[in-house]
Amino acid sequence: MTPHVVPDPAAGAAVKAADRAHVFHSWSAQGLIDPLAVAGAEGSYFWDYDGNRYLDFTSGLVYTNIGYQHPRVVAAIQEQAAKLTTFAPAFAIDVRSEAARLIAERTPGDLDKIFFTNGGAEAVENAVRMARLHTGRHKVLSAFRSYHGATSTAINLTGDPRRWASDTGSAGVVRFWAPFLYRSAFYAENEAQECERALTHLEDTIAFEGPGTIAAIILETVPGTAGIMTPPPGYLAGVRAICDKYGIVFVLDEVMAGFGRTGKWFAAEHFDVVPDLLTFAKGVNSGYVPLGGVAISEKIAATFDKRPFPGGLTYSGHPLACAAAVATIQVMADEKVVEHAAHIGETVLGPGLRDLAERHPSVGEVRGMGTFWALDLVKDKETREPLVPYNATGEANAPMAAFGAAAKKHGLWPFINMNRTHAVPACNVSEAEAKEGLAALDAALTVADEHTA
Repeated sequence: MTPHVVPDPAAGAAVKAADRAHVFHSWSAQGLIDPLAVAGAEGSYFWDYDGNRYLDFTSGLVYTNIGYQHPRVVAAIQEQAAKLTTFAPAFAIDVRSEAARLIAERTPGDLDKIFFTNGGAEAVENAVRMARLHTGRHKVLSAFRSYHGATSTAINLTGDPRRWASDTGSAGVVRFWAPFLYRSAFYAENEAQECERALTHLEDTIAFEGPGTIAAIILETVPGTAGIMTPPPGYLAGVRAICDKYGIVFVLDEVMAGFGRTGKWFAAEHFDVVPDLLTFAKGVNSGYVPLGGVAISEKIAATFDKRPFPGGLTYSGHPLACAAAVATIQVMADEKVVEHAAHIGETVLGPGLRDLAERHPSVGEVRGMGTFWALDLVKDKETREPLVPYNATGEANAPMAAFGAAAKKHGLWPFINMNRTHAVPACNVSEAEAKEGLAALDAALTVADEHTA
């Protein structure tokens, strides 16, 4: 793969100048950022105007599950634009209906009704609204290590520091510790203990908050940005049982983990659990046109058979987005992308990342599945002290910044959050590309090793 444009630094400079003059970037101090000007992308790669090519181990923001510019999806968007570019959500539109049907076919259990949104945060907002109206309760429980989006309710549900500036403490959110054996809040020695103690902690939290006040528990099936902590066997089934016991709606957030990322269509399949509501976005159409949604169980959908659901979006089920979803799901089925993600995780990424952990003192733990992996970087493997402090910035974050710069120098664009780097390439990444990424990580981790005890 080579860049499809002749290097043109002057054009790149013009793009960056216009960006800096007019674009306000998310999650950033505007005067401290230096965005890369991207000239193009295809498959697992993108490149800049200087001709530098990068293997994208971030999948955009973990959403280009079939890579960039897949020709069948591009063609589907073009064809839909020529046929019917847009139409209001109150009407029945063929491509919208087909997208909903294809999604419902793949969701677990009876999650057969689909409410479309523009993205994952809006999906979470509407799922919580449904749960509150269905139960007549207000409180929602969410995990400390989590990310659910940046809209009003979603950011309050989020556990990471991006919530802090917007958290008024009045959103009806109660947080709890979900299981994470490597950094256990329960002093557990094995997965069975971690599972049992985490479930006891959750049920105790419910008891002291008042079961009759709690509308929903929301969990990322496999937490994404927070660290890709695969729940121990039995945990999600235990949460399902607790929800059933107290009449609480169980919401699984699969915005990042869904659509093949873990080697299943939805991560819930790994744990044989069916939530009442499931949120999705990102991989549903590889991010080609913004789309998200809520998959709704029969029981909750019935709540709104005679009672209007008080929510809606101008672009809900946008025809271009739905056309991209239909084509993406068909591509994933025809090209066996889900099966490939499972295979590449089992045979290349998993073994390769574990080998890096054996050889690099900066890698404390490797965890994940499919094309969804995290490396927990540490100063000391014995104490498990993170390579940088929680929410580090500036000089305190220098070791991770140096690691990231080294990865880019070796042609890899890394996903970095706090003391972790995530290996989250496209679900259809080739074996050769995955090994190329592992080699670049190997080189970059030597820089991280310099900061270990």
